[in-house]
Amino acid sequence: MTNFTFIPDFQLQREASGRLKYISPHGEVHQGVVPVRAFPLAAPEEGISLVSLEGHELAWIEQLSSLPAAVQRLLKEELALRDFVPEIKRLASVSSFGTPSTWTVETDRGNTAFVLKGEEDIRRLKGGELLIAASEGVQYRIADMTALDKASRRLLERFL
Repeated sequence: MTNFTFIPDFQLQREASGRLKYISPHGEVHQGVVPVRAFPLAAPEEGISLVSLEGHELAWIEQLSSLPAAVQRLLKEELALRDFVPEIKRLASVSSFGTPSTWTVETDRGNTAFVLKGEEDIRRLKGGELLIAASEGVQYRIADMTALDKASRRLLERFL
């Protein structure tokens, strides 16, 4: 049995398969809908697009908070799966100060190691935030470089 959640202009439900189903105001059904954040780091609760399997935008959600709680929860669950960005809390070691190098780090999701291909894979964002693209495709985030311990900052500064 599936429960429908009604929000202005469209319906959204989770199917037994775990995928989202979107029903437009005109009754068009789209299965496998994917929510996509426009600004996942800068404004994660604003500007969310519901996109069809064909890549077409079906709906635009200006503010996640404007939706009913059940729909917010549904979309947040789906977005959490899509936006896997572990936050680095500490740099334990780097294999070399040249690239590529293997970084061993402590994140909010446990300890791991990844390969940094080049310094250009470290992007500076506003407020001292950094986004690091590992060669395996995972994005790692440092919320505030100045909040890292002294040894971690020293290692990181060699690559900036």
